[in-house]
Amino acid sequence: MRMTKGATSGRSAIQPSPVFLAIAGATVLFGLIAWRYGENPDKPARIALFGFVLSAWVLSLSVHEFGHAYMAYRSGDRSVAAKGYLTLNPLKYSDVLLSFVIPVVFILLGGIGLPGGAVWIERHSIRGRLRHSLISAAGPLSNAIFAVMLAVLYKNFAHQDHGVFWLGIAFLTFLQVTAAILNLLPIPGLDGFGIIEPYLPRRWADQAAAYGGYAFLILIAILWIRPINNAFFDGVYNITDALGVGEFAVALGHSLFTFWNS
Repeated sequence: MRMTKGATSGRSAIQPSPVFLAIAGATVLFGLIAWRYGENPDKPARIALFGFVLSAWVLSLSVHEFGHAYMAYRSGDRSVAAKGYLTLNPLKYSDVLLSFVIPVVFILLGGIGLPGGAVWIERHSIRGRLRHSLISAAGPLSNAIFAVMLAVLYKNFAHQDHGVFWLGIAFLTFLQVTAAILNLLPIPGLDGFGIIEPYLPRRWADQAAAYGGYAFLILIAILWIRPINNAFFDGVYNITDALGVGEFAVALGHSLFTFWNS
């Protein structure tokens, strides 16, 4: 997601924080533990898979927000560097609750990659409607790239000898696809609306922005309606199937992730 608000090189401005590196380290550690459990889905293996998926999901949320910030930096908004957005530190983003807590809660409760928010961009520093659209598109693009990379790994290297690990990869692929789809919806408060907003009449855009928070809550409520829920997940599974990650693997990965249900 993205929100709006009224010279070093891009490469030198990027300084991954110790917090981000710790999350990356946790992802690797839990992944290795899940790998070592092979195909044995007992409780310790499921806890390892849980840690792997959760830390990898938080890692991807950081990269999502970084994508917005880096594109804004390249487009002329130098304030994102001063705010720490280019450090990939999740604690630096403007709303930790929206960006990380709520998306994490949703994968715990519903197994869905809910989009988060948000980085504050000084839009007046950026010229050109296309650049504004690209800033909004950068976040969901990162989710799409993650999904493809994970799917390629799964499709080419998955083996039952390390089934617990690969089922975690399958579930992570699913989460990235859901996040990309939801973020691209043209609903105020989501990146999809940010992509088209520069081309809308100013009056329409301002009115939509005023109701952005409500629109997001309505979206969550609508997703609980069974026909819409079924249609949404059918679309998600069509994409994961096309990427080579089957619905059964995703469902089994989600089942192992929720180790507390066993």
